[in-house]
Amino acid sequence: MASSSSSGLTFKLHPLVLLNISDHYTRVKSQATGADAGAGSSAGADSPPPPPRVFGCVIGVQRGRTVEIFNSFELLYDPSTHSLDRAFLEKKQELYKKVFPNFYILGWYSTGSDAQESDMNIHRALMDINESPLYVLLNPSINHAQKDLPITIYESELHIIDGIPQLIFAQASYTIETVEAERISVDHVAHLKPSDGGSAATQLAAHLTGTHSAIKMLNSRIRVLHHYLLAMQKGEIPRENSLLRQVSSLLRRLPTIESEKFRDDFLMEYNDTLLVSYLAMFTNCSSTMNELVDKFNTAYERHSRRGGRTSFI
Repeated sequence: MASSSSSGLTFKLHPLVLLNISDHYTRVKSQATGADAGAGSSAGADSPPPPPRVFGCVIGVQRGRTVEIFNSFELLYDPSTHSLDRAFLEKKQELYKKVFPNFYILGWYSTGSDAQESDMNIHRALMDINESPLYVLLNPSINHAQKDLPITIYESELHIIDGIPQLIFAQASYTIETVEAERISVDHVAHLKPSDGGSAATQLAAHLTGTHSAIKMLNSRIRVLHHYLLAMQKGEIPRENSLLRQVSSLLRRLPTIESEKFRDDFLMEYNDTLLVSYLAMFTNCSSTMNELVDKFNTAYERHSRRGGRTSFI
């Protein structure tokens, strides 16, 4: 049902959209799991229900051939008629238009492993708002072998199939675009403590696991690049000058790490960090001593008023 897009548009996706869709799916799944658990206690053990699907709209701007998706909001969906609550959609659109006057509805989102036939009905229903809406699909299933984000963007294209014009989904490529505020927010979310009150050791293990995975991925990609260059050197594959220039630019950055200037700058920054740590420790000690002196003076003045001098222990 899906093919590769040929529109030539450039899509930029912001992390806030991914967080919104993931949060929407997590909440709906948690509510459905709680309801099924209550019903299953009396009905007995049955096969697990299929994962729920969530629906919403994506908003952003389009500048020429570049489409930038900034945000999203949820929609009400009727599974019996495979349609959206149009009154709710118009109300949400009006509210977002007051806050973000430059944002427009670019399309809609859902969850699932692949686009379904019924999704085209929702897609056609949004064409009166945007004549060429986007379809952002998030795959909530966990695949540890997958390195890319589980997100797919589809465009709709009109193809002639068996002499009949049909509207089909065409998969489009995209890039992740972030601003400073989003990077801070994503970093904050990534460092949140788990809800079960995990210890610092658990968080450290998770951090080291993520670092190990990143290093392992970097090592595998460097190995692939090394094998590719060896094959190019042996003449097994044609020479590609643009790729060689990129590799050369990457390698030229490596000697700067081993230069004398880098070592001097690194040691200077390291010493400055240690100096700041020592100053903070001295400040803390001075503050503690001041508190001790204040307590001593208070106790000494209290005893002196009663008459006589007593030793302070």
